[in-house]
Amino acid sequence: MSQRKKLLVIHGPNLNLLGEREPGVYGTQSFASINQEIQQECQKLGMDCDVFQSNSEGAIVTKFHEARGAYQGIVLNAGAYTHYSIAIRDAISAVKIPTVEVHLSNIHAREEFRHHSVLAAVCLGQISGFGSVSYLLAVRALAAHLGQREQEE
Repeated sequence: MSQRKKLLVIHGPNLNLLGEREPGVYGTQSFASINQEIQQECQKLGMDCDVFQSNSEGAIVTKFHEARGAYQGIVLNAGAYTHYSIAIRDAISAVKIPTVEVHLSNIHAREEFRHHSVLAAVCLGQISGFGSVSYLLAVRALAAHLGQREQEE
């Protein structure tokens, strides 16, 4: 029997204010409630999950480094760092852990500066525009990817 998979969810800047910040864009669901849904989805799929949030780019990069050997997949909502953080992009590339980029809002339907992600090219995939369900879809995608990878090995 294979070992239980472990995911890391990384929330970037201002996401700790979910439920309060721009509810017309990000919804009214609280940060705690979203994390609870993610944990429940992981449990349903037989995976463990840790959650991390930081408003600091350096702390996010460090968390990627610390993830090596501890996690089989990462769900990342880098917030505004999505559009310009080469440091986070390089960390994703360096650790070689399958990562799914997530956004609550559809970044392609918002201001032009939000349309481009410097992270997407080094991620397994990108899911945006489905509110908190974006996270659940990312968890399912990683579970499917990790299951497929395990079958190939």
